[in-house]
Amino acid sequence: MAKYSKKTVERIVGLVKSDTYTIAEICRQSGIAQRTYYKWLEDYPDFAAAIEEAEAERMQMMAIEAKKSLLRKLQGYEVVETHVTTVPDKDGKPKIKEQKTIKKHVAADTAAIIFTLTNGDPEHWRNRQSTEVTGKDGKDLFANKTDEELDNEIEELKRKLE
Repeated sequence: MAKYSKKTVERIVGLVKSDTYTIAEICRQSGIAQRTYYKWLEDYPDFAAAIEEAEAERMQMMAIEAKKSLLRKLQGYEVVETHVTTVPDKDGKPKIKEQKTIKKHVAADTAAIIFTLTNGDPEHWRNRQSTEVTGKDGKDLFANKTDEELDNEIEELKRKLE
């Protein structure tokens, strides 16, 4: 088993914070076995806490990036594309004949807009419809009926469906 050291812990914590590496990848890059990693989680509470904190920081960073991306999709954005046409020169090596730079607008994404509205303001924007069935003047159809009366009505409806 590899020796527990501050330097190795810092390396592992840095890897956890920086990317979505698997435990196997983190261990390989840190020079420890996976069983060592899990043993350290059990034996060293400070290591477990550092890993948990690193995972939380990574998730926060990913949430910030996701929000930025969502905002770009909601507003639309510009991209610059460069198109290069080459031809062979007298030695057969490629030579630039023409180079064009095109600025394109990417329109707002309808799915992103729907996602934001339905999740951000569910009271006013829903993907589901609901239907309420009431009697005349909005009165409850079943309020004054016993369970026996309701059972009889259900049986009568079943007979009508047959």
